Amino acid sequence: MPVLSVRLATAADHPTLECLWLMFRHDMSEFRGQLPNSDGTFRDERLQAAFTDPGWAAYLLLSGDQPAGLALVRGLTGPKHVLSSFFVVRGARRTGIGLRAAREVATRHPGPWEVAFQDDNEAAVHFWRRVAAAIASDTWTEERRAVPGQPGLPPDVWISFEVPA
Repeated sequence: MPVLSVRLATAADHPTLECLWLMFRHDMSEFRGQLPNSDGTFRDERLQAAFTDPGWAAYLLLSGDQPAGLALVRGLTGPKHVLSSFFVVRGARRTGIGLRAAREVATRHPGPWEVAFQDDNEAAVHFWRRVAAAIASDTWTEERRAVPGQPGLPPDVWISFEVPA
């Protein structure tokens, strides 16, 4: 099993997370039909908030000393923590890194959690159900919610679970 480390990103990690963000948004464009901006980038408000908003946190996932993914968390100062974005590079997928990283990020912030994904992203459906079961056994819930401001899109799937202190 590959060595995994998960660390809170610093300003020095910002360029690395920007590159990982582009890969993440490229992967997600398949499920939302979103094209990049005219300069080839994607919207990055969530990434920027993770470095500037005190209610957010950015985590860098490493396999050994190589970047393997990112996790962006919001709601750290609110009643629920939300895993806003989570990405593992294709070369590190199906190695156990994703599950271990999701658990580690969640356990750093005990309390109620939510994560959203799309029904047509079959890998995400299976992955997030596995994560919820690993963290909360059989006490997690799943519901569909409309995407705010996007009435033409199918609803997102939201999983909720509790991380004990």
